[in-house]
Amino acid sequence: MSRGELDSRIKVKSKGDIGQAADNINEIVKKLKNITIEERNAQQTKTDLITNVSHDLRTPLTSIIGYLNLIEDGKYKDEVELMYYINIAHEKSLNLKALINDLFDLTKMQNKTQTINKQNLDLIELIKQLISQLSIQFKECNMEYRLEFEVDKLMINVDPMMLVRAFENLITNAMRYGNKGHYIDIIVNKEGDKAIIQFINYGEPIPIVDLPYIFDRFYRVEKSRNSYDGGSGLGLAITKNIIETHGGEISVSSDSNNTTFEVKLPLF
Repeated sequence: MSRGELDSRIKVKSKGDIGQAADNINEIVKKLKNITIEERNAQQTKTDLITNVSHDLRTPLTSIIGYLNLIEDGKYKDEVELMYYINIAHEKSLNLKALINDLFDLTKMQNKTQTINKQNLDLIELIKQLISQLSIQFKECNMEYRLEFEVDKLMINVDPMMLVRAFENLITNAMRYGNKGHYIDIIVNKEGDKAIIQFINYGEPIPIVDLPYIFDRFYRVEKSRNSYDGGSGLGLAITKNIIETHGGEISVSSDSNNTTFEVKLPLF
């Protein structure tokens, strides 16, 4: 055990004080092994996070520096090309800012230092207002939304800004990966003391091997989707933290017919 062989155990034959002492030592070693495993997993998670963050920060930063170097060296043929380079650098800067902000927000949520301003509100009305605000995005990606409310009113106690952010993440995610299906269905109903909200798209299914990790930070379902620069890779992780911060649950299911993100929130 002193050499770190934590699978070793004392064979207990006595039932007296010595046997009890041996049992206690075995229990201590068992707990020590579990702690060691947790520490190794935590260290691996930290290493993976640093690696992913470094990659995601470096990618837009490299583009920004590259285009600014072209501008500084005067390697553009006219003002049109100059503006093209400036616009790309600006767009990459905004992506970089979004990633940093999302990472900062996610860290605050996980450390439970995020300020939450809860108030009583109607879930149905909140979703209607959000959909209205996203109408332009629906047109731009050539998609339509269909709303189905099984009740007229559902009162919940939440931080409206945080919940809108979570729902917007789910809707924009459906736009991004489900646009081949043309429709996004949002269904709201009541189940006991909980509100059930489903966000359904009809695009390509999420592979079953990816489903358990879909809410992990920086997890990529398809490596080919890495070319998309519109998000930070933290949207679903942030969404999960927001829902759980409000005492709710979120899950995902996906097959050849549709992909459904289901949110459960306690009613007020």
